[in-house]
Amino acid sequence: MGKLANAARRTFLVSSVAIAGGVAFGTYLVRKTPANPLLADRGKGRAVFNPWVKIDARGITLIAPHTDLGQGVRSVQAALIAEELDVDWGQFTVEPGVPSAAYYNTALSGEQVPFMSSDTSTSAEAARSALGALFKVLGLQLTGGSSTVPDSFTKLRRAGAIARETLKAAAALHSGVPVAQLRTEKGAVVLPDGQRLDYTDLAREASTIEPVQDVTLRDPAQWRLIGRPMQRLDIVPKSTGTLTFGIDIRMDGMLHAAVKVNPRKGGKMNSYDAQAAAGMRGVSKIVPLANGVAVIADNTWRAFRAADAIVFDWGQAPYPPEQDDHWRAVAESFVAERLDKEWRNDGEMEKALGGDVLSAEYRAPYLAHAPLEPLSAVARVAPERVDIWVGTQVPRFAQERVARITGVAVEKVHLHNQYCGGSFGHRLESEHIALAAEVARQVPGVPIQLTFSREDDFAQDFPRQISMSRASGCVKDGKVEAYALDIASVSASASQMKRLGQPMPGPDGQIPTGAWNLPYALPHFRMRAYRVPELVPTSSWRSVGASSAGFFADGFLDELIHAAGADPMQERLRLARDAVARKVLEAVAEMSEWKGAKLGAGRGRGVALVESFGVPCAEVVEVTQTPSGMRIDKVWVALDVGKIVDPVNFDNQVKGGVVWGLGHAMNCELTYADGKAQQTNFHAYQGLRLYQCPEIEVRGLENGAKVRGAGEPPVPPAAPALANAIFAATGLRLREMPFNKHIGFA
Repeated sequence: MGKLANAARRTFLVSSVAIAGGVAFGTYLVRKTPANPLLADRGKGRAVFNPWVKIDARGITLIAPHTDLGQGVRSVQAALIAEELDVDWGQFTVEPGVPSAAYYNTALSGEQVPFMSSDTSTSAEAARSALGALFKVLGLQLTGGSSTVPDSFTKLRRAGAIARETLKAAAALHSGVPVAQLRTEKGAVVLPDGQRLDYTDLAREASTIEPVQDVTLRDPAQWRLIGRPMQRLDIVPKSTGTLTFGIDIRMDGMLHAAVKVNPRKGGKMNSYDAQAAAGMRGVSKIVPLANGVAVIADNTWRAFRAADAIVFDWGQAPYPPEQDDHWRAVAESFVAERLDKEWRNDGEMEKALGGDVLSAEYRAPYLAHAPLEPLSAVARVAPERVDIWVGTQVPRFAQERVARITGVAVEKVHLHNQYCGGSFGHRLESEHIALAAEVARQVPGVPIQLTFSREDDFAQDFPRQISMSRASGCVKDGKVEAYALDIASVSASASQMKRLGQPMPGPDGQIPTGAWNLPYALPHFRMRAYRVPELVPTSSWRSVGASSAGFFADGFLDELIHAAGADPMQERLRLARDAVARKVLEAVAEMSEWKGAKLGAGRGRGVALVESFGVPCAEVVEVTQTPSGMRIDKVWVALDVGKIVDPVNFDNQVKGGVVWGLGHAMNCELTYADGKAQQTNFHAYQGLRLYQCPEIEVRGLENGAKVRGAGEPPVPPAAPALANAIFAATGLRLREMPFNKHIGFA
């Protein structure tokens, strides 16, 4: 990050820490309060109030710096500003803005690190403070960890309020009417006599005064947008096919590139023969890369075909080549020297496990991200300026990486962030951006669009971590008495930090997420995490560690409840120690009419509750065994995010998370043979099919004290709820994903 520093900054030492998204840092240089990146636009009649709002005679522009990955956050960010600015849909335009430290993510300052949400010790408080300072120091602009709404909820409303009050001050100067007698409405300041002064007409005057900082946010009773259904800004262009995603970028003189790097992630390229490819139609150039080759052609298809015609001698994988070897490495990690941390040890476990003990082993495989839009980036490299058009969750990291590759100063690398056709953590990585810059550097001044084929997107993915659990427990008097859970997992956080050139300090808080924080008052509960030595390089995947740990934890809890002869819902309610989580369980029990449900033979219901990203989420899945296989009939889901900004988008997010969780639990895995991913396209990696999708009913609660995100929490409970339902219907206990290894689905 040295290129981001200048002489005005002071050295500041912060201990490295891990966060969701897998980044950590050691010694960095501190900047003062981040500069407003819009200040260059100020003047000539344009008012700039803060990094999120600028107005001139032509219109109102709101900046939404969190990347829209398909989850609708560009609209949500705009709504939060518009709520306090007093503008309506259609009165403003929205831009993603430029990469800037001013947009650092405030919500990730500790909330995704497990000890941060439970430990109130002095050391934990110090760590929380250091982490918050670190994020501000680095200007960590990141979209991920279900953090967009928590990060934006207060500061974007305040940004709108600052602009509103400054415009009122400008109107007071213009009209001579005291500010106290002015109000705002639909993009205008309204005088006592009803005269309206449009914001755009006040922009010139507002540009001459300092923004008003002493503002009061409005009472929720006055909200016009927050909490009400909204039409997302991207719905019409997406529905009409007119929205431009990163892969849709076109410009004059553009050429297209395809790359080939070792399909054994991290392996070397020994040699290649591109003679056949060089003579193919449309091919203009074949260029070497640090660990591969790129073909430049006049369109993407020809670049793909030529790249496939190159003959390579690839080096071996720097990890075990066969899938069985990976599972063996995980199984061998349940040893003292691989212990990452003992996260919980309540009661007297050794004494409690002295009687009849139930034991089980669970497994969760590697998973691809596989968004519908494959990775792509457009790069144009000139001696004094570089432009990158791409959709990325980490724009400043990508910007700096491009600067290192091209030798151009960071401030001269202009990254234009785009709408993304999905991510699920895929676009936290920047390998494709680096490759685009590496190719474009060799054809100066020419815009080069690098596109991964679907097969290369699978082959070059950094998948979800592989993991396994071993659990034991016992019951007493019809109740769950003791529960010991050990999880061994590859550390996705350590893998990501290794790519950033940083060590992994201390335990990885993502390995136990969704398991260590079970919201139940178990008399005896122990949870240990073991770190598996790195195998295939991995990365954050939607809901990160909770996607597997939640399956392990709730799945075995259900086994214990069954052994006790208790009702799955009632025993969870009895054990629930957290008031917010209990209300979530009560809601899903009421929605599904759990007590009154009468299910016939071959039918079953399962319930699961997992807390991730500070959000307790409970799901009930109902299934029916049919001659064609297991059918999922309906899913009820309840979760508490503290405050719902847009109920329609919330409902969509939650349903999408359920579908994502069910589909991957049923059908998906990445396996390795000869060091290569065997699944290369959707024919071998099927999510939930349309005909398999159940009816999903959602209820959002708002009892939590903090505002949370809804993008990831619905994913972890889906797998255990489905497995528990299948057990209720058939007596078959599923302990390994994907479930289609053991049962067929209709």
